[in-house]
Amino acid sequence: MLAPCVFIPCTSAHYNEPQSSTQRCVRSASTAYDTLETRSFSIIAHIDHGKSTLADRLLEHTQTIPSDGSNKQVLDKLKVERERGITVKSQAVSMLYKDPNRTDTKPILLNLIDTPGHVDFAYEVRRSLSVCQSALLVVDATQGIQAQSISVFKIAQQCGVKIIPVLNKVDLPASNPARCVAQLSDILGIDMADPANAPLLVSAKTGEGVDKVLHALISRTQPLLGVEGGAIEQRGLHGLRALVFDSWYDKYRGVIALTSIVDGAVRKGDHIASMHTGKKYEVLDLGVHHPGPISTPVLRKGQVGWIITNMKDTEEASVGDTFHRVGERIEALPGFRPAVPTVFAGIFPTAKTDFLKLEDAIQRLAINDRSITMQRESMMALGQGYRLGFLGTLHLDVFRQRLEDEYGHEIIVTTPTVPFRITYKNGAQVLCSNPVEFPDESVRKTHVADMQEPTVLGSLVCPEEYTGAMMELCAEHRGEQLDIDFSNAGATQVHMLYKLPLAEVVTDLKSRSSGFASFDYEDGDYASSDLIKLRFLVANAPVDALELVLHRSKAVQYARMWVKKLKDAIPRQQFEIKIQACAGSKVLASETQSAYRKDVTAGLYGGHYERKLKHLNKQKEGKKKLKAMSLGRVRVPQEVFVKILDTRKK
Repeated sequence: MLAPCVFIPCTSAHYNEPQSSTQRCVRSASTAYDTLETRSFSIIAHIDHGKSTLADRLLEHTQTIPSDGSNKQVLDKLKVERERGITVKSQAVSMLYKDPNRTDTKPILLNLIDTPGHVDFAYEVRRSLSVCQSALLVVDATQGIQAQSISVFKIAQQCGVKIIPVLNKVDLPASNPARCVAQLSDILGIDMADPANAPLLVSAKTGEGVDKVLHALISRTQPLLGVEGGAIEQRGLHGLRALVFDSWYDKYRGVIALTSIVDGAVRKGDHIASMHTGKKYEVLDLGVHHPGPISTPVLRKGQVGWIITNMKDTEEASVGDTFHRVGERIEALPGFRPAVPTVFAGIFPTAKTDFLKLEDAIQRLAINDRSITMQRESMMALGQGYRLGFLGTLHLDVFRQRLEDEYGHEIIVTTPTVPFRITYKNGAQVLCSNPVEFPDESVRKTHVADMQEPTVLGSLVCPEEYTGAMMELCAEHRGEQLDIDFSNAGATQVHMLYKLPLAEVVTDLKSRSSGFASFDYEDGDYASSDLIKLRFLVANAPVDALELVLHRSKAVQYARMWVKKLKDAIPRQQFEIKIQACAGSKVLASETQSAYRKDVTAGLYGGHYERKLKHLNKQKEGKKKLKAMSLGRVRVPQEVFVKILDTRKK
């Protein structure tokens, strides 16, 4: 199965950039990719375990990229990925590799699909693994199994791919392969007695053991169906079924779909149709990546490649859709289960006149990230914008940075919130993800029967000496301990399982554990909770952009914090400004910002004190008239929202 590179939006640069000598050589050779035996694999790992570095070494070893020592995170193409040192978007590349242990003269086509590791991008991981045969599970030999290693391993198991354990950084003095092997057996349940599961010892930094990884990819997996003796079955020209599992937008060529050919074959000039929309398209171009885009005459069963049609509307590119040849009656492929957002936030332009440009940028970027949900929203303070649903706070932060980096937008992001389930006394049940729509205290007492918040099952792995600190941290975030295991994680690490409210997901593990703890979670059920809506008033005027829904036990703490933030951010006026945080009719916190006051008594000297008092009273009456004329209404500037709601780490 051939897996081309999943490029980021604005991929026109990849289609128009000068080709290197290696790429020109491959193009001139006119390699018949559809006649090669293929293997498709992915690399899964915890953050910082060396996944991207191993991908660089594999590309160098197969001479896909030059081995000049300049390669670093080649598949991390986004600016946000290079700055943060993490993978946030699935990327892929095809490699030609000739196994010295085989007598076949033809090379084997290896298709690497590099996936993210963080839980916020689990939907991206699942879609990528669905077209793979095997997955390299990379584990840092100095740290052992971490929380995200457990998470991505479970996803790989559900997708039915072959797991090949790889122990990285074995060249370091602190590496302990024996402990890692025990953890692979105890925590993940891998049968280490089976030779097919034998771990590979490598050093991605130096390239040690990379040849063994390439050999294992071929020897431990079988060729895809449809490959016989290195040649594709000729009957593949009938009954086309192509699964769309990713897409992106190119401003010159329109929507580009990344497809897996499950049945049949597709050529340039064919007329295909979408099972989802029923619309028909002409195939203008198709091909693979090695590592740049290379057009091919045909994509056959078992291959993965990009297809360019006359599709121009971004809404038509539906992930999970099935393409078929016009006139053929086929059964649609299962597709993918839609991602369910867990965090919602509003995104607004800093300049209200830029809304249409921001809307276009959000829609184009959402083509490349199908786990995002979109809904238009309007606020008095911020104007028109979008309320977007994300899979986590990191997902939200990465999307914000991509809007700024790739499209040059300056935006305001409202406080993230989670969807709450509200059950009314008449039996109606609604999900509320916008604090503005959350019922007030008066409505709650008379009409609401129950309020529930989403929970998660959190998996926490840490050294023994930090166990107490981690238990204390989870207790502070209303966590309920479900399990704790000192034996399965070996002699030095503890594996804990907690039930936590999604709104309270632990964020300061690094500071509490000196960076040695790892936390990952999966969706849980809804649980009843004592929730309230926190409203903010500035000079008795509500500020809808800052409304929050939170647990009652956290209300006073957050009220004081946000009121102080507002006092420091709002510009002073000619009169006093009262800033309040309220829950229903009750004021939880209040601050008063003093007014600018001209010293009207500066020119007076001597005389009775009533002489000065006369001037002061006259000034006070003038300020009252200012408010009465409606000139004293406080308008919170856009800069204040940018300062208060900015989630970027300083």
